[in-house]
Amino acid sequence: MKVLENVSLKPYNTFGIDCTARYFAIIESRSDLRKIYAEPEFLKLPKLILGGGSNILLCSDFEGLVIKIDLKGIEGLTDGSVKVQAGENWHDFVLWSLKNGYNGIENLSLIPGNVGTAPMQNIGAYGVELKDVFLDLEAFHIESEEVHVFSNSQCEFGYRESIFKHSRRGEYIILSVRFNLANTGNVDVRYGAITAVLESKSIVNPTPKQVSDAVISIRESKLPDPKKIGNAGSFFKNPVILKSDFIKLQEQYKDIPSYPINDVEVKVPAGWLIEKSGWKGKVIDNYGVHKNQALVLVNYGGANGNDIYQLAKKIQESVKSSFDIHLHMEVNIIK
Repeated sequence: MKVLENVSLKPYNTFGIDCTARYFAIIESRSDLRKIYAEPEFLKLPKLILGGGSNILLCSDFEGLVIKIDLKGIEGLTDGSVKVQAGENWHDFVLWSLKNGYNGIENLSLIPGNVGTAPMQNIGAYGVELKDVFLDLEAFHIESEEVHVFSNSQCEFGYRESIFKHSRRGEYIILSVRFNLANTGNVDVRYGAITAVLESKSIVNPTPKQVSDAVISIRESKLPDPKKIGNAGSFFKNPVILKSDFIKLQEQYKDIPSYPINDVEVKVPAGWLIEKSGWKGKVIDNYGVHKNQALVLVNYGGANGNDIYQLAKKIQESVKSSFDIHLHMEVNIIK
């Protein structure tokens, strides 16, 4: 394991923000992790844990130690579960599952980031969430340097939420995740967009691979490729509001879309709220809001992370003023 100094983080975040880390270490084994936390030189320094860099916005240089988790390996276990190391790319894992006869995560195709960060925000798309296929995970407890196991219920998964974003925030580093994937070939095509793509190709009984291909085509048509335009995917969470408040909004905005959560709550698409507030396609210097998906803030090249953060705050204020709804940022802001 090598610790480098004054390293640009531009290749390590999908927004492509060119900030510098005072110290930078790539962790390829659990022993590397224990060594770095035992190193006297770094004990008192602030630390930033990096996975795929797909859910962060860097607003300044990091005057501490950046720890890049690069643990690799995918293993089918004798009990039928699949164990994946934290540094594996999420979409590569989806493709591996399809190639090896597993299904259940095809709806989560092309989500950026690594497997280790997926449980933190309970990633989800097109009717499927990580918690639906999650068994347990192993995590390094930073203070004790012990490895603890968290079950599905112990993770306290919610909509883009988990215990690692709240009460246990900053206490653990996820090492591996174990999944309960199916081999039935049964697929979930409840989302209309998936159904529309399949129907356009005259596919009646889709395979998991065909559902994955449909999801990929949908995402590619709506979302910019981070390799071409810097972004972190969905910047805001879709707000969940009371059904009674939604009915009042519906009186003024007849076309407002929603998805029922339970008898008293509904989810409203944040992208729709942002678009209706006039932000879709807005360009400010070298950053802005994507022209095809208002939920995505973009760096067109050389943008400052703090400028993008200030844009996000203005969008929040605008949506609050127009709809009396507060948008929560899904992306982690590193100041």
